[in-house]
Amino acid sequence: QVRLVESGGGLVQPGGSLRLSCVASGIIFRLNNMGWYRQAPGNQRELVAIITSSGTTNYADSVKGRFTISRDNAKNTVDLQMNSLKPEDTAVYYCKLEQRGGLNGGDYWGQGTQVTVSS
Repeated sequence: QVRLVESGGGLVQPGGSLRLSCVASGIIFRLNNMGWYRQAPGNQRELVAIITSSGTTNYADSVKGRFTISRDNAKNTVDLQMNSLKPEDTAVYYCKLEQRGGLNGGDYWGQGTQVTVSS
């Protein structure tokens, strides 16, 4: 069993910053991908950023240069530093863990945390 718990969402003005954090617990493989996705009302869930266990990152074009994903493998955490936030960044942000193989392989999601960018 794997559990993901996000924190750090909230209300911020345009141009502001927020930092999201996610902690994974349970049976976590040494090799995995962790990432952040978001879903705005009426839209499909979309990738924001992903990071492999070796530190390779990938970002959505819409957040490149503004968001930074990082992780701590020892603590099974992944963070998303969001700077220069825009109203269009408003969404529920979800943490995801991807690990393959064995009984505990699969895709795991957190419960989501709301980010609202508004003046």
